[in-house]
Amino acid sequence: MIAGVRDARRLSPEAQEDLRRRVVAAVHGGMTQVEAARVFAVAPQSVSRWVQVWRKQGSKGLDGRRRGRRPGEQKALSARRQRKLRYAVAEHTPATFGLAGVVWTRKAVAELIRVRHGVVLSLRTVGNYLRSWGLSPQKPIRRAYEQDPEAVRRWLEEDYPAIAARARREGAVILWLDQTGIRSDAAVGRTWAPVGQSPVVGKTGKRFSVNAMCAIGNKGELYFTVYTGSFNASVFVPFLDRLTRHLDRKVHLIVDGHPVHLPVREC
Repeated sequence: MIAGVRDARRLSPEAQEDLRRRVVAAVHGGMTQVEAARVFAVAPQSVSRWVQVWRKQGSKGLDGRRRGRRPGEQKALSARRQRKLRYAVAEHTPATFGLAGVVWTRKAVAELIRVRHGVVLSLRTVGNYLRSWGLSPQKPIRRAYEQDPEAVRRWLEEDYPAIAARARREGAVILWLDQTGIRSDAAVGRTWAPVGQSPVVGKTGKRFSVNAMCAIGNKGELYFTVYTGSFNASVFVPFLDRLTRHLDRKVHLIVDGHPVHLPVREC
């Protein structure tokens, strides 16, 4: 593309038609084609083509027209098919229909449409359909395959309220505990910086890691310890001992299903 010349193909059909009409009107009003190309920042060849179309077909020749279908591309999907496809994308993964992958891309949706309905669509058309269905590309939330939605609902609606009620009666504190790993080369978050100048964050070239175990309360209280090596009872039990001595009150500790947690789940 010539420097300083806009790509009219990136404009909407309405904007393209308006541009063509303004350029032709300028030429019809006495401006040369070269001057019109410079003023409207378009290629001289485009100006020449639009003027020729106007001379042969008149004003109608400048009307905005939708792009024709590519070879193999077929007519639009019916409303019924669109409803079924939206449900498939919103409620299932590609693997459900024997397709590769676990996330929906335009290519995956296009393949689903081809397999189920025998209709071949461009990726751009598929994207337009997806947006018209109220869908948008998003980063998915990771969820364990083993998670039992019914067990989660029961715990939230029955088990935890019982734990909270007991803690109130006993004057106890509820803490949520888990472990994590911390690396020296972990990615940092975003930061404000001048445009065009990538910020630099200093860090050591020596890689190391440390593990942390944290217990956090419903009001934001945080108790933690750091350790190296594997997480086992020799790390877990001393932390619990220090925690109870520090708080000097009964603790209801909520933990996950890690094997090291099991011996204390019923304590």
